[in-house]
Amino acid sequence: MISIKLSQHVKNWLRDAIDGDVYRSGDQIPSENELVAKFGVSRSTIRHALSELALEGWLYRIQGRGTFVSKPKFRQTLSRLTSFTEDMRMLGLTPKARLLSCQPEKPDQIVTKQLGLVQGDDVIRLERLRLADDEPVAINISVLPQKLVPGLEKMDLENQSLYEILEKHYGHIIARAEQTLAPVLADKAAAQLLQVPLNTPLLLVEGVTFLRNGMAIEKLKIFYCGERYKFHLSATR
Repeated sequence: MISIKLSQHVKNWLRDAIDGDVYRSGDQIPSENELVAKFGVSRSTIRHALSELALEGWLYRIQGRGTFVSKPKFRQTLSRLTSFTEDMRMLGLTPKARLLSCQPEKPDQIVTKQLGLVQGDDVIRLERLRLADDEPVAINISVLPQKLVPGLEKMDLENQSLYEILEKHYGHIIARAEQTLAPVLADKAAAQLLQVPLNTPLLLVEGVTFLRNGMAIEKLKIFYCGERYKFHLSATR
């Protein structure tokens, strides 16, 4: 029989052990039998605790081998507008990008409205795979008014931050963004790029980025690998 109170105690102990580097990324934690003996609880209580920790991203299981500590999640704040490159540098990681495509296209009505375009305006669609220490962690899709970024396709989009290019090369000062966050499942294309199984949970951030003068500069869509990211929001009243 499961004891929720005892299961929470086991969860807290394991989380503290991981936070304290008793168990590090890739380490195998004690077996169910060992945890039963240590805490004096039922096997179902231990399994409940491990299942919740796995769902929360702390642990992962390998059939026939045991339960292991997941890689630490990247913390992304929602209260400050930063680029992927800036976020990874602050975490002490090496940011990289693999350019998937960068080409002009005709915007649909939704993009035309969101970016404040007029009839006949084209956009540049930029797609990149974002990597941290050579590990793929996000798919970044940016749609920008072509008239505001002439020659963008000639820029070094794999080794430079898009926001750095916008500010230093084009003189566009990024001011704010309106974004939403939603869970999605990885389709075949996303799973292949992120090197995860089909239907792996992802976090989708969508929004519009604005310049200091109030003009919209970017329609943004980023698919984050849900197993590697957690988002932080600070709210005050």
